[in-house]
Amino acid sequence: MRFKTLLLTQPSIPHIDHIDHVDHRRRAIVRGAASVPLLATAMFVRPALADPTVTHASRRLLGTRVDMVVQGDRHGVAQAAIAVAFAEMMRLEQLMSRYRPDSQVSALHRAAGRHPVRVAPELMTVLQAAAAVSARSRGAFDITVGAFAGWRFGADGNRLPDAAELARERALVDYRQVMLDARRGEAMLARAGMRLDLGGIAKLPILDAGMQVLRRHGLANAMVNGGGDVLAMGKLQGRDWRIGVRDPLAPARLLGVLQVSDAVVASSGDYERCFVAGGRRYHHVLDPATGLPSAGPRGVTLVAPTVAAVNGLGAALMVAGQSAWDRLAGRLAGVDGLVVGDRGRWISPGMAQRLRRA
Repeated sequence: MRFKTLLLTQPSIPHIDHIDHVDHRRRAIVRGAASVPLLATAMFVRPALADPTVTHASRRLLGTRVDMVVQGDRHGVAQAAIAVAFAEMMRLEQLMSRYRPDSQVSALHRAAGRHPVRVAPELMTVLQAAAAVSARSRGAFDITVGAFAGWRFGADGNRLPDAAELARERALVDYRQVMLDARRGEAMLARAGMRLDLGGIAKLPILDAGMQVLRRHGLANAMVNGGGDVLAMGKLQGRDWRIGVRDPLAPARLLGVLQVSDAVVASSGDYERCFVAGGRRYHHVLDPATGLPSAGPRGVTLVAPTVAAVNGLGAALMVAGQSAWDRLAGRLAGVDGLVVGDRGRWISPGMAQRLRRA
């Protein structure tokens, strides 16, 4: 799944790539910032590295690198909270992954066109959110793009499906054919062969679940960064969190810095998973109407007070374009946006006030 985001009694603690504190933290965070140059956002935590109350951890999750930075007076509590937060995010990823045969999403695929499947409340919430965004975006966002299964982007090789393959698969793409019965806790794909891709709608809720674990363990100041989607709670050393926004046209460069507290920064871009074939560039954000990469903006960054306010909107705007801003996000309280395309940038008034020079 590409999305594509405390010891209780004796839980199973996941392997964490590193939890760094005091002396070791500097090396880990600086190395991490350099090793993920294509993320849509970047962390600025170097001023806090000498603070013994600041703990950093990272691991590979949700098809990307997930970082947590926590400030708390009790280091042991922060470490335990982080471990359980990662365990909860892993549980949800396993539930919603389209690549795991034991996931509930895979169960929906196997039952497509045959019968409904009982799903966990967390998955039902994500499916309901997807239905709402799909309706509001008039199908620009559609989780049934998973039917376009012939595309390959990344380390395991690239593949461009042919026109006949895309034509066959387009018949299976229709968000209105995802049937939900919240009362029974059941979902069903109406047609055999339908497949889901929750990459644009599940990552933020999963990251938020990790943040809620930290909150339940009494931590009030934390940041979770998952592949460019950032959740910030409280402050770092009494100051707002500083989040760098990368330029989709030149990802090694920052467009500016956002200072946020108790906010979500959600970024979508076409530059992390892409390849060139026949002189043409192909990326992973697919237009549900064609099965081909979207021809809209190159990147979208949104800031909002909650995950629910922006979940799925970045992917929808990548397909629908900036002209759909008013319909999709412009009337939502507290939502600000930056849309970058080959022909220039568009920035909402609120984002213009938020964004500062790097």
